[in-house]
Amino acid sequence: MATLPDAKLTIDGVLRDAQGGKTFDVISPWTGQPVGKAADASAADVDEAIAAARHAFDTTDWSTNVEKRVDLVTKLRALFEANRERLSDLARDEAGAAMGAVGRAHVDMALDGWDDYLRLFPQLKWDKDYGGRTGYDFETQRKAVYEPVGVVGAITPWNVPLYVNVGKVVAALLAGCTVILKPAPNTPGMGAIFGELAQEAGFPAGVLNVIFGSDPALAGEMLVTDPRVDLISFTGSTNVGKRIMEQGAATLKRVFLELGGKSAKIILEDSANFAMDVAQSMLVFHAGQGCAVHSRLLVPRSRYEEAKAVLKHAYASFGDNWGDYDNPAHIMGPVVSQRQMERVLSYIDIGQAEGATLLAGGKARPDKGSGYFIEPTCFVDVTNDMRIAQEEIFGPVLVVIPFEDDDDAVRIANESDYGLCGGVYSADLDRAIAVARRIRTGSVSVNGGMCIAGDLPFGGYKASGIGREWGLEGIEEFLETKLIAWRA
Repeated sequence: MATLPDAKLTIDGVLRDAQGGKTFDVISPWTGQPVGKAADASAADVDEAIAAARHAFDTTDWSTNVEKRVDLVTKLRALFEANRERLSDLARDEAGAAMGAVGRAHVDMALDGWDDYLRLFPQLKWDKDYGGRTGYDFETQRKAVYEPVGVVGAITPWNVPLYVNVGKVVAALLAGCTVILKPAPNTPGMGAIFGELAQEAGFPAGVLNVIFGSDPALAGEMLVTDPRVDLISFTGSTNVGKRIMEQGAATLKRVFLELGGKSAKIILEDSANFAMDVAQSMLVFHAGQGCAVHSRLLVPRSRYEEAKAVLKHAYASFGDNWGDYDNPAHIMGPVVSQRQMERVLSYIDIGQAEGATLLAGGKARPDKGSGYFIEPTCFVDVTNDMRIAQEEIFGPVLVVIPFEDDDDAVRIANESDYGLCGGVYSADLDRAIAVARRIRTGSVSVNGGMCIAGDLPFGGYKASGIGREWGLEGIEEFLETKLIAWRA
């Protein structure tokens, strides 16, 4: 494991240290030890970044020069391609990604999504003709024009930082907005690289600023409350999302929120590959640290004992095939931090206290190293009213719940504050799609279909958020509608 380069701020086109040279340590999830240093932004640094983004939007041609934007965003994409190895190192050493997960979830999917944005962008409509209408004895012609919303504060999480950073930053830039990217304190380097490479690509000063610090709230709250920031795009926990809505209300801030999930995977009794569908439900990829993961497995009561036997064998077979930093076959590493490890372990204690049966795992694994390792964990005999079935754990903890029939499965899936993702498995496609349509969630995979990709809109119902990211809709989130009418 190599030491990461220092993560520096980008403010008004300058890659620099924080005022006063203050830094904080970047901690490796694998070792629990520092793996690099990052600039620790002060309130003054954040204020400068906001001022720079405001000035760039108000006084340059960034918001109107579409050709220039596309050219620079395309150049930036090429620079990210040239830095794939560095991106992989950042995903592993900041976010704790295992070698077998880095390509798929952390680098490839992010850069493929970037390509999707560039491919879809020419389809964006910048105006709409509403035609003429006669009223008050004269005719009026009407036209809507779509304009960038302005200055965007992009606040991103630590779990898949490159993917989320691309989803917000690239869409906002293509729409014509200027951006202040604020990554999580755990993963500052994956934000810093945006500022560094943007300068190399020739971005105008102030168009893309990057700030971060040891205080997880300081910069974010300044972005949310500052009237110079027009829109907040946030991915993270539902509780923080609620706070952003509250704090942004004073300036009537427009918000896009991609929040938590407790997604249900429903395997119907007629599944053609029941054992395989159940076995593949183990929550191990990236240690279960994903908002859209299927953390509730719903199986028919008539086959519940069969499902438990399959899972017991699957977890036993998975064994210790995880947690090795250098093993390219491993898809699971540590959780991101000491705090997250304590949180996940506390939920495992809660599950046992609630009366659920621990089928597999349940313990920290210090034998894996000095980092934050928790073994793959599965609870059975779970009821949907238990906390482990209702609250987002964000770790490698699967809960298994029986259902009676399709109506009962839909009821259980929908009895949740969340509605981000879901899955349905059945040999009868029409039946599976009918069940999928009844689940109140933003994305549903049927028989393993890929419902999350850069060309598809992604977002949630209920406490899982507001708005959509990715796809053409993800760019449109950063546009305002202006109606112009003139007397004919």
